[in-house]
Amino acid sequence: MEFTHIPVLFEECMQALNIKPDGIYVDCTAGGGGHSGGIAERLNEKGMLISLDKDDEAIAVCRAKAEATGKNWKVVKSDFSEIAAVLDDMNIDKVDGILADLGVSSHQIDTAERGFSYAVDGPLDMRMDGKQRISAYEVVNTYDAKRLEDIFRLYGEERFAGRIAAGIVRDRLEKPFTTTTELAKAIASYMPSKARYEDQHPARRCFQAIRIEVNHELDSVRTLLQEGPKRLSDGGRMAVISFHSLEDRIVKEEFRTLQDPCTCPKDLPCVCGKKSLGKVITRKPVTASEEELKINNRSHSAKLRVFERKD
Repeated sequence: MEFTHIPVLFEECMQALNIKPDGIYVDCTAGGGGHSGGIAERLNEKGMLISLDKDDEAIAVCRAKAEATGKNWKVVKSDFSEIAAVLDDMNIDKVDGILADLGVSSHQIDTAERGFSYAVDGPLDMRMDGKQRISAYEVVNTYDAKRLEDIFRLYGEERFAGRIAAGIVRDRLEKPFTTTTELAKAIASYMPSKARYEDQHPARRCFQAIRIEVNHELDSVRTLLQEGPKRLSDGGRMAVISFHSLEDRIVKEEFRTLQDPCTCPKDLPCVCGKKSLGKVITRKPVTASEEELKINNRSHSAKLRVFERKD
């Protein structure tokens, strides 16, 4: 199976994890095994890598790569929000590093039948796990106008959320939306003419919002950021790559809270008893180099933040 996905910020991630050859690492978003392969290469016979993904195609490709390496590389189908349960099932208490490359993969976007892209025609799907019950079709054709507006505004930061939601609800009465290009064209038609000629595709924000809703992405990210750092060993690091402001904001705020969880007024002694789990390594997010931007267009919006556990 061909699974094309160029791992973004590859060298930066390898450096950020500060990989120990005999350590235990978790790649929460295996994808095509790009980042995972880099981690595995840096491990010796005592080291261990656990790769998670909920996409069956990604799992198949990653398992094939894992078997070919001969390394202690386990591939598990799971949402990364379930990292604690996965480690418990494997009787692993602490790990030395956790990596998460958030969002949708290049392979998912480029595979038309997955329905992630507004640029190529495909069914309204957008499920990262094909066994999920709710797809983009249900969101677009069954949610009421208020719910659609809220999703577009909250998850897509779409300023024309209200008129787009109203247009979808009105037009689906005549015929349900079934394909990506059909929906993308309709979204553009609901927007003011000036907004259709911005730098990005007019449907981009709404497609992002629908995808996040279908896959419960932000809830999963919050759970990962709350559970993952607890499983780091002393000196262990968690590296997270985000691709849009909503994700990056969550990562930034959660890491900041892990470093300074005290909720007491700053001018009073601490009485809440909440203790820091460590420190944020990246004062500002790491972004792609000029060289990477030239060869991987999808690295433009990537931001890497790193947290280090300190007991």
